[in-house]
Amino acid sequence: MEENKMNTIGIINYGAGNIFSLTAALERLDVQYGMVNTESDLEKFSHIIIPGVGHAGAAMEKLKHTGLVSAIKALEKPVLGICVGMQLITAHSEEGDAALLDIVPVKTKKFDKLLNIKIPHMGWNAIEHKNNSLFEGVEDNAQFYFVHSYFIEYNPTFDIASAQYGLKFSAAVQKDNFYGVQFHPEKSGKAGEQILKNFSNLG
Repeated sequence: MEENKMNTIGIINYGAGNIFSLTAALERLDVQYGMVNTESDLEKFSHIIIPGVGHAGAAMEKLKHTGLVSAIKALEKPVLGICVGMQLITAHSEEGDAALLDIVPVKTKKFDKLLNIKIPHMGWNAIEHKNNSLFEGVEDNAQFYFVHSYFIEYNPTFDIASAQYGLKFSAAVQKDNFYGVQFHPEKSGKAGEQILKNFSNLG
């Protein structure tokens, strides 16, 4: 796959989660990748992934400590936030009442126990996606793997895939060159690998 040789993914390395499953998935896809530790590292890669698990507020503090916040917000190349990485590109999280990167002007909210659902939302769930390059070759209602207690509010302006768990929420968003997925593509089998492959090939 020659096209992948030109496209390399930089993974923002800010200490907010285990990235082994992500790097293993990229290796299976023969997608070149490396770690982004400094602002100059951002220039080495054609595509950027912001990973993350756990607490969005704590992850934002870690990201601030890297000194990369303004550089990430200024990026014009494709950027993908995964799980907490997706939440970081929103404006605000109810988790820790934290101001985030505010790239996509939506909020990250807590699932309400009154909906009679188990929290966290954990396991496989179907998504309904829109006609978007990130989902090329992915069947509608394909199953993806989720682990989260907070969700991104549904907003049709930015939503590119939605899921149902007590309520309708955004499973994926896009604004310009910034994309986010709430599920873990690297743990979602063939459909998830297709997402990563599509992202690596975005122009």
